[in-house]
Formats: sequence, C-alpha cells, structure tokens
Amino acid sequence: MTAETINTAWMFEQISAEQYDAMPPEQCQGLEIVDGMVRANPSPLPIHNRVARKIADAIDVSGRPEWETVLDADLRLRHVPLLNRRPDIIVYAGDTPLDRRIPVQAVLAVVEVVSPGSEAADRREKPAEYAEAGIPFYWRVEIVGGEPIVHTYTLDQAAHVYRDAGTFNGVVKTRLSFPVEIDLTEI
Repeated sequence: MTAETINTAWMFEQISAEQYDAMPPEQCQGLEIVDGMVRANPSPLPIHNRVARKIADAIDVSGRPEWETVLDADLRLRHVPLLNRRPDIIVYAGDTPLDRRIPVQAVLAVVEVVSPGSEAADRREKPAEYAEAGIPFYWRVEIVGGEPIVHTYTLDQAAHVYRDAGTFNGVVKTRLSFPVEIDLTEI
C-alpha cells in the first residue's frame, strides 16, 4: 500500500460524534477530537507509561471495588462540536458497564502525565474542559529530571474550575473519595 492510497481526508475536516463512533477502535488510538477536529498524539516515552501505570495501579488498589482505573481510553466531554479526550488515567465507578466509552458522569478523576508536546493541553486546555464536564478531581503529573511530581486539584462546583489540593513528590498521600497513597520513589 502506498501513501497515495490511504485516505486521510477525515483528519483535516470537522467530524461529528456519529462519524467518530463509526470509526474502527484501532483507528481512534492516539487521537483526540477538539471542536470536531482530529488531533494526533505522539507515542509517549517509556517513563511516561511507567509513571501512568504505577499511579493507576495504586489508585485501583485503593479504590476497589467502588472505583476502577483505565489507561488511555476515550472520554466524551461534549457531543457538539465533538470534544473527545484520552486521559492517561480515568478513575470511574466500578459498576460502569464496560463498552467502548466510559460516560463522563461515571468519572471521579482524570490524571494526565505531561509529555513533550502536551504541555499546553495538559496544563490549560484539559483542566478547563474536565472542570466544565464536572469531573471532581484532576491530577497533572510532571516528570522533572526523571522524577514524577503530582499536582492535585479538586473541582470548585460553583465556579467550574479546579482548586489546588497539593503537590507531591516522593510519596503521594491524598484523597479522591477514598484515601490514596503512592510511593513515587519506586518508579
């Protein structure tokens, strides 16, 4: 197959929720849709994946059976114009049916691990979008000199913005709707 035979026109036109939902799941990997426009995300570095997995595992163990985690899954924040994000970690209600997408109403928290190229989205765009969608907790993880630093935020329901809830390196000791402790030194 040559590059000339691959139809990529859909990547440069605004798409609807219906069009996106009709796409094969493997075509959606690494894609986010912002205001109906496709944004391709580069593959993360191994340290990014290791940090995300460690944090997800610790949250998963702490929150079970009421809460579960999933890595890199579709999260529909708005239908028109389509806003679909793929947080690094989604913490969601454990009784949620597992189909292609977790409903935003079942989401307790999202965690984004900042990578080169995702700084602006993870620091400004996504927190505003997640807050507007009513997600109670947002964590942003920065990797500085190979060491993860976790910035935690809680939703101010009235203002639809996140408020600082603490910054952690070494060991994270905080709460979602349950206590969470994560030893970041083991990464």
